[in-house]
Amino acid sequence: MRLFKIITVVTALLATESLSAVTLNVSQAIDLAIENSEELLSAEKEVEQSRLNKQVAITGYLPSFSGSATGMWRLPDSQTDMGMTLRMRGVYMAGITLTQPIFAGGKIIASNKLARVGEMVANEQLRLTRIKITANAETSYWSYVAVLSKLEMMNSYRALIDTAYFQTKAAFEAGMATKNDLLRIEARQGQIKYQQEQVANGAELCRMALCDALGLELDTPVTVEDSEIPVEAVPDLDNYNLDSRPEMQLLQADIEAKRQQVRVTRADFLPQIGMQAGWSAMGNIKLDMMQQDANGNYTPVSNKINTNGWNIMVSLQVPLFNWGRGVKKVKYAKLELENARLNLDRNTRQLDLQVRQAIANVRTGEELVRSAETSLKQAEAALSSTAESYRLGLATITDLLDSQAQWQTSRSNLIEAKTQLRIHIIDYRAATARI
Repeated sequence: MRLFKIITVVTALLATESLSAVTLNVSQAIDLAIENSEELLSAEKEVEQSRLNKQVAITGYLPSFSGSATGMWRLPDSQTDMGMTLRMRGVYMAGITLTQPIFAGGKIIASNKLARVGEMVANEQLRLTRIKITANAETSYWSYVAVLSKLEMMNSYRALIDTAYFQTKAAFEAGMATKNDLLRIEARQGQIKYQQEQVANGAELCRMALCDALGLELDTPVTVEDSEIPVEAVPDLDNYNLDSRPEMQLLQADIEAKRQQVRVTRADFLPQIGMQAGWSAMGNIKLDMMQQDANGNYTPVSNKINTNGWNIMVSLQVPLFNWGRGVKKVKYAKLELENARLNLDRNTRQLDLQVRQAIANVRTGEELVRSAETSLKQAEAALSSTAESYRLGLATITDLLDSQAQWQTSRSNLIEAKTQLRIHIIDYRAATARI
């Protein structure tokens, strides 16, 4: 059992080492996510299926051709009342038929419109999938950058505490600081180490989330080119059009599909007119009989029947009575159409609310970034002043630790504010189909 565990661990380590490290920026991350997305590949296949379905629907306008051939042997021979014998041994029948629908109650036209709607739906689903994949990849990328920035900030914070520790230790050895001052800094060092481990664990989780978003193995080492979150220019928030969203196009397509479905349902209960034209041949039918000659004598005669020819047929089928089934089915289809319209109204409000919330989040994020930047500048100035005062013996260790903690909090808040603003802008661009 122990040997098995060792082999498992070694195998896992070798597999991890064999993975190539990936270095990328946000554009490359998006491209990689799109390239590796199985969901996107499936959506592309659905688009191709919808195109084929549309091509199939077009053939409904075209005539269809069919051919048939039949051979028959019948035993025993048939005897007629007139003393004739009908022999059907090796009889053949063959023909070619052309069938052309003339009027199908509008079903063919509606079916073609349904197929076009289906193609549009597949394309909009593809666009929606691409938007989601892009937004997820971009969000995962900047989240990873943010946590790495926090990890770097924690390292800088640790360096500040270590510097204070060495200064205080020197002062303690010179009799200018107390043992309690030194212990307080050591306690703060322990806290920072704990926080560093938390941030490092968060970085590992964000790396795995990024790998998952990009379609990479979860153990793939990832290096990002950005070292911090840049402040992106905020788009024109009030200039958006809900109709550009794939969701709106899908809702409107659903209404059109239900409308055509009403016509298809109605067509099943309307007159149907069609035409058939064809050529057929039949032969090798033998008729044996006794025939009287000029002398009054009866002699056996065998006639062989072979025939062929063209035929044209026009058919009309009119439903007369079906216990109201047609009316009920059409009414059911109309109710489906009404539900689709209600669904559009309801979801339009939801989509508009989603965009408005995204706008509010972006504006709030802008304010938070400005506040965090101001707070960090103040914290940096206070820390510089306190550190100098502590070096000159004009400030206590408590003042220095408080200033350092305030700087760490302000720096952390700015990283979070920039990250949230970036994600809010991504959400806004996704909500307005601008990705």
